[in-house]
Amino acid sequence: MSHFTYIKTKFKDKKHLVGALRDLDYSTNFPEEAGMSVVDLVVTNPDHAEDHPIVEAQISIASDIGFKWNQYQEAFELVADEQTWDLDVPVQRFIDQVTQQYARMTIHNTVKDLGYQVEEEWEMDDLSIEITATVWE
Repeated sequence: MSHFTYIKTKFKDKKHLVGALRDLDYSTNFPEEAGMSVVDLVVTNPDHAEDHPIVEAQISIASDIGFKWNQYQEAFELVADEQTWDLDVPVQRFIDQVTQQYARMTIHNTVKDLGYQVEEEWEMDDLSIEITATVWE
């Protein structure tokens, strides 16, 4: 039976989350760009779609995959129908990729805000990232 699953994340900054998704080549529907506050997510399996409510999300990358703000966790949570998941990577790998890109964007923006400049960046064999930043005074 298809249904939405809510997966906790630690994504707090919408701008960085949207940027990370776009950098990973996921087309995003970011309703604020169209003057709206939410986008509707729907179960796409026609055998079960009638039995499930529409979920309002702040970011979507498919009709049944998006991110919804959780005010109690103060973070976005991934909302997806795992039965009809059709991205080219499994759910956990998707979360790992977005988390890494989100962290990269957060670090780059923080470094810039502090007056530093990223000089070099390497992705290691273990998929960790090493960043060298400098500042001129």
